[in-house]
This record gives sequence, structure tokens and C-alpha cells, in this order.
Amino acid sequence: MSVFVDRINKLRKYISNKDLALLIRNEKNIYYFTGFQKSEGTLLITADESYLMVDFRYYEAASKIVKNSNVLMITDMIASAVELLTKHNIKDLCLESKVVTISQYQKYLRLFNESGISLITDGRLDKAIENLRLYKSNDEINFIEEAQKITEKAYTEVLNFVKAGEKEKTIAIELEYLMKKSGAEGISFDLITITGKKTSLPHGVPGEDLICNGDFFTMDIGALYNGYHSDMTRTVAVKYCDEKQKSVYNTVLNAQLCGLNTVKAGIKASTVDKASRDIIDKAGYKNCFGHATGHGVGLDIHESPALSPKSETILSSGMVVTVEPGIYIDNQFGVRIEDMVLVTDTGYKNFTKLSKELIIV
Repeated sequence: MSVFVDRINKLRKYISNKDLALLIRNEKNIYYFTGFQKSEGTLLITADESYLMVDFRYYEAASKIVKNSNVLMITDMIASAVELLTKHNIKDLCLESKVVTISQYQKYLRLFNESGISLITDGRLDKAIENLRLYKSNDEINFIEEAQKITEKAYTEVLNFVKAGEKEKTIAIELEYLMKKSGAEGISFDLITITGKKTSLPHGVPGEDLICNGDFFTMDIGALYNGYHSDMTRTVAVKYCDEKQKSVYNTVLNAQLCGLNTVKAGIKASTVDKASRDIIDKAGYKNCFGHATGHGVGLDIHESPALSPKSETILSSGMVVTVEPGIYIDNQFGVRIEDMVLVTDTGYKNFTKLSKELIIV
């Protein structure tokens, strides 16, 4: 049995009766269930069959790749879906509530209702898919690991470019080039390569700013490999740094290590957050760490579970999460250190192999 057949069968457990079908339009979810990675397509799953509906542009490619679902070439998604739903005597159609826009929903509601099909948009399909995607297969883990290897190779090489007089934007461009040169199909997100006072911005945008000696330089970076993301942050000093910078850096490092040491199957996600946050709070920087300690990573760069103060999720073996505390001092500087790890029964496997000791370039 292929991994895609297995995933669809697991999703079918959420189909309460033969009168109910599932309609999936999120391209990441379609890839997860079929192996077909394109921006257009609709996956229809009934209790007995599954259909991937694509237009002329993607039919040949989908026919070669998809083996677990019937591939259909269509010109009108709703008309084709109605025909299939009628064939299978479907009365209720469950949609991804996070994907369908208001205008799409209004259109779907009118056209499907005209055919006697009721729509379900209560979020149950989104939650069912989220629950499946929480746990990574061996193939998914391998893809994430490869994405991280590509990221680390690019990071190591780009350190040669981090020097006074260089532009933030230039470092971002060079990183993207190096990742793609090493096999990445793209970058995980808009890379964060920021310097000086801008490092106090958790999601600062690289621009024309020049690196100066004495600056911290933060790189939040990741590569995309076979649809899967990596995510890593390192902060380095340029030529030198003062005692306050060193102290803040070491506080963040201690917080990150304490958070990592908490990661284990059976532990509540908020416990990891608390372990890191307590270190930062006790050091006097309580108001300088305003984001969650981590998040899940996979087909999306931000997935469940969230490692946040309010998270009730219990970590389980097979989840992939980041641990990334930071301290951001307004109009001065900031430090973030981030690793990506696989949760195991006994602790974690760290995908990130690079040193976390303060590097001065």
C-alpha cells in the first residue's frame, strides 16, 4: 500500500456515512494525499473512491504521478464535482473552511444546493487533516532533513560574505542562490538577514542597510526540498561585540538549551515554552520576548503544534518542531537562536547540526 493510499484511508475514518464526501483544494493538502504538487487542482474523496480533478494544463503530469486517485481532466470544477457526487449519491459535502473564501463559499452554496447537496464548513475537515499532518513519515523526515542540510551548507558558505559594508539584501540573495545551487527547489519563506538595530525586529525585512563592525547580524533562513521546509536562526557578531551583547546572547542560548532539554513525547507544548521563557524573564527581559518559543514545520513553514504559553497540545513522537526563543531590545539589538527537532519517545533528534556558540565573523 502506498503512503498516499494510507493517508486517504486514514482521512476516510472521518467520513461518518456514505452520504458524505470531502472536497480538498489546498495545494499542500492535495500534495500530501496524492503526491501531485501543483497550484491548481481539486481532490474529491468519497467513502469508496477518490478523484483528482485538474484542467488541461496539468492532466498529463498528474496522470503520470498520481496512482492512488482517479485523475480527471475538467473544465468546470463544480459541474464535475456535482456529477461525481450525484453518481455516488452524496448528500453532504465537507469543505476546508480555512481555504474557501467568502465569495467562493457563496458560489458553492448556491450551485451545490441547487443539486441537493449540503455544504459543511465547520472546520472538521481542516482539523482532521491537521491531525494527520502532525506526525511525519520516514519520507517526510528525510525530506526535512535534506532541506536542513542544504540550509546549513548555504549558511556556512555565506558567512564569508557577512562583513562591514555589505548590504543585508545582498546576503539574502546570496543565500537563496547557494540553496538553489545545492538542490533546494526554493526558499522556505522570505529570508530574514538583518543587521544592527534591525535585529530587534523579530521579522525584520532585509534592505539596503549596510553591515557595520560591532553589529549583531541575524539570519532566519530555510530551504524547500520536495515540498518540505527547514527553519533555522543564527545570530553572529561582526568583528566584535560588547559585554551586553554577549550577556544577552548567552541568556538566549541558555533559554534555547533549556527549552530543547524539555522536548519529549508526552510533554505539553506549553512546558517547552515555559522552560525557555522563564530563563529570559529571570534575566530581566520579560517584555523582550513576545512570540511563541516554537512551531511545527512540514509542508508549511508554520504548522501545528504551537509551542506557546497557552498550547494544550501534548508532544508526540513523529512531530517536528522548532525551539527559537529570542530577546529583542527596542532600538538596540536582538538575538534569536533556532533549531528544528524531531520529537522522540526519549527526547528529540536535532536536525540542526551547527554550533550555537557565539560566532564573531
